[in-house]
Amino acid sequence: MALIDDLAEALADDTLLAMDNLSNDRLYLEVAKAIGALSPSLQEAFLTACRLRLAEQRGRRFLEATLRAAETGTAAPVAPPEPESGL
Repeated sequence: MALIDDLAEALADDTLLAMDNLSNDRLYLEVAKAIGALSPSLQEAFLTACRLRLAEQRGRRFLEATLRAAETGTAAPVAPPEPESGL
């Protein structure tokens, strides 16, 4: 299913750029709704691609803030708590 992955990743990249340009952090959800009507498979691949990129961005910001704090001797940021698994 390389085509689905390629399409989803390209659209995710474009959507995240548009989210930054438009200051709309929920745009990817709107795009996903538009996709879902025609292709639930592409919708899921797109959402996965977006979530992976958003998680990487969040992790990178946290890492950079932690390193900055270490360099300046200020308090390091606190990682958010793990979500409860419900088990």
